[in-house]
Amino acid sequence: MSMTFAVAMAELKKMGTAQNVKVYKRHGAGDNLFGVSFANLYKLQKKIGVNHPLAIELWKSGNSDARTLATMVADPAQLTPSLADQWLADIRYYGLADLLSGLVAKSPIAAQKRKEWMESPEEFVRQVGYDLFGYALKNGDGIPDTDCRRILKTIEAQIRRSANRARHAMNGALIAIGIYRPALRAEAIAAARRTGKVEVDHGETSCKTPDAVSYIQKALARKKK
Repeated sequence: MSMTFAVAMAELKKMGTAQNVKVYKRHGAGDNLFGVSFANLYKLQKKIGVNHPLAIELWKSGNSDARTLATMVADPAQLTPSLADQWLADIRYYGLADLLSGLVAKSPIAAQKRKEWMESPEEFVRQVGYDLFGYALKNGDGIPDTDCRRILKTIEAQIRRSANRARHAMNGALIAIGIYRPALRAEAIAAARRTGKVEVDHGETSCKTPDAVSYIQKALARKKK
C-alpha cells in the first residue's frame, strides 16, 4: 500500500529537529519546514519508492522538507515541461534548486530545459540550467565541443553580472568543461584565470565557491591515481 500525503507529512513532522531547522534556515530554506535530516529523508524515500502523485502533493504543501522529499520520490519519466517550470518558479532556496536539477537531469526533458533555463536572467532558473549542463557533461550526454566552447565564452562574459547562485552554478559548469572535455581543458583553465575568483554570498554558512583552476587540476590529479 502506497504512503498517503497525510502519513508522509506526519512522518516528516515527527522526524524534524529544532537544530536542523536552524541549520536549514541559515542556508535559506525559509520558515515552513520541520528540519528533517537527509539521513531520515533517504529512509522515507526508500519506504515510499517512486510515487509521482505523492510528489506533486508534497510539493504543493510549500513545506521545504516535503518539497525536498518530492524531488526524491518523483518519477523523472513523468516530469513534464510545465510541471518542471512550475516547481522551479516556486523555488526561493538554492538547496531545492540543486535537488530539482538532479531530478530534471534524469528526465526526458533535460536537454530542452537546460537550453531554455541557461538563458534566463532569473537566479535560480539560471542556476538549474547550468547545473543541468554540468550533469550532461558528467554523464556523457553528447553536447558538442562547439557548444561547450560557446558556453565557455558566455560564462566568461556574463558570470560577474549574473545573480548570486547562478554565478556558483556557472563556475561549476566551467569546472565541468575543464574536467570532462579534454580537448577544451586548456581553454577552460585560461577562461577561469581571466575570470579570476568568483564571489558568491553563501550567507551564514561555511560553504565556499571553489577556485575553478585549482579544482580542475585537483580533480585530474585524483583521476590519475
